[in-house]
Amino acid sequence: MTVEQFKKEFGIIGKAKEINDLVDITMQVAPTDISVLIYGESGVGKEIFARAIHGFSNRSEKQLVSVNCGAIPEGILESELFGHKKGSFTGAIESRKGYFEIADGGTLFLDEIAEMPLTTQVKLLRVIENKEFLRIGAETVTKIDVRIIAATNKDLQNEVDAKRFREDLFFRLKAVTLNIPPLRKRKVDIFDLAHFFIENYASENKIAEPKLTPEAANFLNEFYWPGNIRELKNTIESAIALNRNGVLDLNIFEILTKRDSPDKSSQNLPVYLKKSPEELDRELLYRALFEIKKDIMELKDLLYKKNDFDYRQENQAVTEILPLQQTEKEAIKNALDHSRGNKRNAAKLLHISERTLYRKIKEYGL
Repeated sequence: MTVEQFKKEFGIIGKAKEINDLVDITMQVAPTDISVLIYGESGVGKEIFARAIHGFSNRSEKQLVSVNCGAIPEGILESELFGHKKGSFTGAIESRKGYFEIADGGTLFLDEIAEMPLTTQVKLLRVIENKEFLRIGAETVTKIDVRIIAATNKDLQNEVDAKRFREDLFFRLKAVTLNIPPLRKRKVDIFDLAHFFIENYASENKIAEPKLTPEAANFLNEFYWPGNIRELKNTIESAIALNRNGVLDLNIFEILTKRDSPDKSSQNLPVYLKKSPEELDRELLYRALFEIKKDIMELKDLLYKKNDFDYRQENQAVTEILPLQQTEKEAIKNALDHSRGNKRNAAKLLHISERTLYRKIKEYGL
């Protein structure tokens, strides 16, 4: 199979040299059982390469199980990975297989591996080395045969240096490393990706395929795309959904990617490649700082709403300063009350991950 045939078979779009080189390496390592570590910013297509590795391997007839380590609360991640026996903890009303058992004979794709807690990293290393594990509450080991593919958007060497990731696990995972470049560094592929998303959306929704104007195509090519391919896909689909005349012009993309006003937040601030790297970094930093400030203001609103206290009222002094821990605890309690105990909605109100919320609930005994 040629590189072009491989890309067509597994849905890899791109003619950039970096992509062709990655495909060539993928074709070489896929038939083996060697562990693969995939680096890349969010939205670059790490899971597509994981699926290609599995699909071109000798395990392709078995299952590929994908796990986002950052989306599972820390308290239940171990159970999700390794399973548990009935009655092993509160709420374990029946025995359950973990992802390792489900993927037995196939491939386990661990996305956002850098978010895995250190305690779970120890157990993962043992599974990789010994090909066996203990379900929670079990007395006998379970043997498994699973290939590991891991992915992250963080520099794992930096995580190791900061003592947030185990060095032995890092070396065990990075037998082969694939580094997928961000979309802004493979501009030659933007036009092909845009047309693929246009054709795919039109086909799935059974509508006439809209036309992309040259001005719009140039805009897409020059945009910074901090969200990479995922952001490009979402922008294209939104443009088609809002379109009424069958033409995707410059105006619709400017509307979808610009800020409404200086004091309103948007994740899609246009950033062009003609700016220097220092300017780009500074602009992204300002955006992040603006988001943090907005989150703090909303958290204060949530906290003081309970007492009908407007902290922004002019000439009104705050007579009591609460300790930070008490403030945080009250904010979490208010969010849980407001969401009627729904932890996912509470985490969204607080602008924190579910895993962090579970940890804080345990810390404060809520």
